[in-house]
Amino acid sequence: MRASHLLIKHSGSRNPLSRRTNQSTADTSPAAAAAELTEIATKINKDNFAQMSFARSDCGSFKQGGDLGEFGPGAMMKPFEDAVRSLAIGEISGLVETDSGTHLIMRTA
Repeated sequence: MRASHLLIKHSGSRNPLSRRTNQSTADTSPAAAAAELTEIATKINKDNFAQMSFARSDCGSFKQGGDLGEFGPGAMMKPFEDAVRSLAIGEISGLVETDSGTHLIMRTA
């Protein structure tokens, strides 16, 4: 499998530090993260996913446009992996919550 994602970390994240800004996200509530991603979801598509992830994701993968590379079973948190498995290639998920924060995920392979 291969996927890209846009992650917004929040106060419930296991490590609430944005890898893009190096700032704490502990003041961001899970509801605020979900609201922001819901707004982003109205604008994101497979053609601009990498650009939008680069501009906003709190994961270190923002530098690669959210690309996480290839991974096998058990390499990602279960909710993330389950979401990727449910997507067709090129399809973008709804909001997915993991211990890392709230994600939009695009399956790329």
